[in-house]
Amino acid sequence: MIFFLIAFSILSAFYGYIGWRLIIPAGLSMPWNLVLWIVLFLFMLMPFISILIRIAGYNPGWINIFSWIAYLSLGFFSLVFVFLFARDFVQSVVFILQKAAGIAYSFINPEVQSPDPVNPDRHRFLVNAFNMVTLGAAGLLSGYGLYEARRSQRIVEVTIPLKNLPHDLDGFRIVQITDIHVGPTIKRGYVQKIVDKVNSLEKDTIVLTGDLVDGLVQNLRDDVAPLAELSAPGGMYFVTGNHEYYSGVEAWIEEVKRLGFTVLLNEHTILKHGDGRILLAGVTDFDGGHMNKIHVSSPEAALSGAPPNDVKILLAHQPRSIFKASQAGFDLVLSGHTHGGQYFPWNYLVYLQQPYNSGLHKHDNTWIYVSKGTGYWGPPLRIGRPSEITVITLSAVSFE
Repeated sequence: MIFFLIAFSILSAFYGYIGWRLIIPAGLSMPWNLVLWIVLFLFMLMPFISILIRIAGYNPGWINIFSWIAYLSLGFFSLVFVFLFARDFVQSVVFILQKAAGIAYSFINPEVQSPDPVNPDRHRFLVNAFNMVTLGAAGLLSGYGLYEARRSQRIVEVTIPLKNLPHDLDGFRIVQITDIHVGPTIKRGYVQKIVDKVNSLEKDTIVLTGDLVDGLVQNLRDDVAPLAELSAPGGMYFVTGNHEYYSGVEAWIEEVKRLGFTVLLNEHTILKHGDGRILLAGVTDFDGGHMNKIHVSSPEAALSGAPPNDVKILLAHQPRSIFKASQAGFDLVLSGHTHGGQYFPWNYLVYLQQPYNSGLHKHDNTWIYVSKGTGYWGPPLRIGRPSEITVITLSAVSFE
């Protein structure tokens, strides 16, 4: 409930700002003004309605179309907000600089007359012209973002250099998929394309690092069914993301097992490859303990009773797990959750919550790779942050 209140307050401010900068300058008569404000308010409500219907367990036939409209409009208006805010920010800076320059110049030349006031009709025309350009640009960018979100995932090859890696583990390949978010706009066909791509790759094991779904098992079982076609010599492994807890985590754990995955809940397993031994551990989502008391995330517990091994790898949905993972002595952490921000400028907000946005990083003595995600969440848009299927290759390196 608190999350919804916060989200509602933020979106109310966003949409209120958009109405203030778009509807009021248009100077329309009162009936049209009221109609536009009501329409804007309804667009703001649509994502909440979609989420609440799914949380309640309903699956009416019209909900998918409704959700498409809700999330596309959310993405569109988020871009409109960015354009309007950027314009107003630049105008404010220019205004302040002009005022400061005018005051300074008046001290030097006190007899100089002030410039003529701005013509209000001309100002209104320019504002409305910019607003129309803004709507058009946001529409075009939304179309491009939709194309990028729905296109085939890119294969991203990442090599991880590990000290003292045995020869038999040199070249070991892990395929990571994450944050698919099967739900109102991502269905079976999208999942099937992921499966076909992953099965075409050379790999030793497959890992799915959380946020597989947005919805209940009974509503999405058919959509995730293609995942059962995945296979890898070293098996397939899954850890929970925060969205599994919103969607009935216990039921999804059982469903994921039925699909052929081993679920690691603060646990580990040993992958044998020749004479090499990989300790592959998984933790519950970083916030899992807030929603299920027995799912408190613990990299330390995931190592409990660990036998001798050559390399320690942790699957952790959120990059925030890196701090405890590094202290526990893991060599590599594979995460997702951030989506790389999905599209500008929201990618920069990731750093308010997570230490890393995307890509490969070294945290003390531990490598962490943060995937941009294999699907998307909310607005079906990706701009400059393409979805990915990641191939992690372990590499032996020499240190002199």
